Amino acid sequence: MAVRLLVVGPPGAGKGTQAARLCEKLGIPAISTGAIFRAHAAANDELGKLAASYTSRGELVPDEVTNRMVAARLDQPDTAQGFLLDGYPRNVGQVAALDAMLEARGIVLDAVLELTADDDAVVERLLHRAQIEGRPDDTEYVIRHRIHLYHETTQPLIDIYRSRGILRRVDGMGSVDEVFAKLTAALDGIAKESA
Repeated sequence: MAVRLLVVGPPGAGKGTQAARLCEKLGIPAISTGAIFRAHAAANDELGKLAASYTSRGELVPDEVTNRMVAARLDQPDTAQGFLLDGYPRNVGQVAALDAMLEARGIVLDAVLELTADDDAVVERLLHRAQIEGRPDDTEYVIRHRIHLYHETTQPLIDIYRSRGILRRVDGMGSVDEVFAKLTAALDGIAKESA
């Protein structure tokens, strides 16, 4: 069964680790906008040059360019058996663009997995990681600001997917194995619903 997923979660919730494990278990590729940007930049193709024209000035890559990159990635053969989107969509406009992309390909998202975590616990985790990795810029103020921005920008997306009945909230607190077990249990439920 092909599985098409979107995973969202605050910084420090372990989303990247869990996304990689889910992709390995399900045999599907992760589609991360960061990886897509890097691939196009390395290829120095039209989209890579276009994205670089913004990032080199310290600007965000516009939705139109990001949407084109995601659409091109969805057309690659390895997505035929499913995929996991990570970092996209980031706003309501991108949700509409993704809807159009999926509709054009005759597919839908099976589930949106929201990895939840207590803000204070995430701050503690990120401060610890900053200390280990030597990231002096990751202060408590900066981390709390990033978490606030995440909640502010992601809530409208969560509301959209909740209204569609495909949102699955998963408690991201606990060991990596415990959280992974919760995620796979949420997917088992989805598989039973679609059976």
